[in-house]
Amino acid sequence: MIPAPSAAQPTGPMGAADSLTGLLDEVQARTKLGQWQAVDGGNVQAMLIALGEFGALNTAFGRKAGDAILMETARRIAWFAAEEFAGRPVLLARLGGSSFLVAVQGDTSRKKWQWLAEALADLLARPHQAGENTASIRLWPRVVLARAGWQEAPADLLDKLAEGLNRLKEAGAARTAWVGGESGLFGAVRRQLETDLLSALDRNEISVVFQPQYSCRDGRLIGAEALARWNHREAGQLGAATLFAVAERINFGAHLSRHIIALALREAAGWAGQMRLSVNATAGDLAAGSFGDELVRLASAARFPLHRLTVEITEESLLGDIAEVSASLARLSAQGVCIALDDFGAGFCNFRYLKLLPLGLLKLDRAMIDGVVEDARDLAVLRGIIAMAKALSLDVMVEGVENEEQRALAAAEGCVYYQGFLGSGPVDGQTFVKLAAASV
Repeated sequence: MIPAPSAAQPTGPMGAADSLTGLLDEVQARTKLGQWQAVDGGNVQAMLIALGEFGALNTAFGRKAGDAILMETARRIAWFAAEEFAGRPVLLARLGGSSFLVAVQGDTSRKKWQWLAEALADLLARPHQAGENTASIRLWPRVVLARAGWQEAPADLLDKLAEGLNRLKEAGAARTAWVGGESGLFGAVRRQLETDLLSALDRNEISVVFQPQYSCRDGRLIGAEALARWNHREAGQLGAATLFAVAERINFGAHLSRHIIALALREAAGWAGQMRLSVNATAGDLAAGSFGDELVRLASAARFPLHRLTVEITEESLLGDIAEVSASLARLSAQGVCIALDDFGAGFCNFRYLKLLPLGLLKLDRAMIDGVVEDARDLAVLRGIIAMAKALSLDVMVEGVENEEQRALAAAEGCVYYQGFLGSGPVDGQTFVKLAAASV
């Protein structure tokens, strides 16, 4: 799932001014950087991202496809920020065109910032679906990094990043570099992280946390979604975004996914009552014809009943043979597993999936609940999606619920479940066991 990025993205009077992506614009970014500077003298880590060949994409596929790519890019950046910077002040902005800014207040080691930049670049380089009948599209992201100097003005930091990006483009092959042009060390740092991952399982560095899920009607705890975490001995905790980006570079993604699912099933087997477990299926999982059988085997080994299991899939994971994926998921559904389409309403929505897949649950992206309390148009969109889900006999879960007003409205409109910081952020297994026992 794409966790709610609200804990990272600035809110309040500044709002979000970029009408296309919902991120901050350049003016607001400069203002927020200035506010940070006033607090601790400008202790900021920043990265500027640009999508290569974006102009050619607009020419070939049209402005509508280009806008869809920008919205999806913003969504991936927000997910990455929520995964990797939870609890820290983070600034996410679109500076115009296909340029995006990610900045974090506080100190982060140079090596870790490089790891995060590489992981984000990998995430943004994955194929995009820009329209119902559009072939998947890949863009080449370039990322330039900087650490703000003492009392460095926001305008100077952004200018420095822009100059570094121009040099990076002129260099040609390099994808990631520091503003001074340093890129040679990135390969060595990247290879170190890849090597670390191969032995991380033996060192018990890979763990699972659980995002609680609740009944919209009465706030009752009904289950949790399993999320991967990497407790790296040098970098500290890394989220699923970095973890899977590294794993997929070394063709370790399928093995890692099975490990995380097996770990989650073993922990969930001891939950009280009828608590449900949701696990995420990657594109690699769905492309493997054996995924369904392997999932059933893992659940049986953990003695976790299939009727309490949900498999969450995203549109991004469905870029392969949709007929084959649908058949595999149908076999799981026939055995009692609930299939959920995650992040619905984020970026481009291929409604064909609603017809072809054996879905039982629609998970609405947090963008679907943002603004519904104040904005009649947003509420109308939410009502339309829920009405469609009801017509298809799908339950609805909404992500990113942060306050009681949002929960009450979602319940009144027909949402069955919710997850978000109103209930709880992700917790470790022991904490969830206590929550589950208390709710029975």
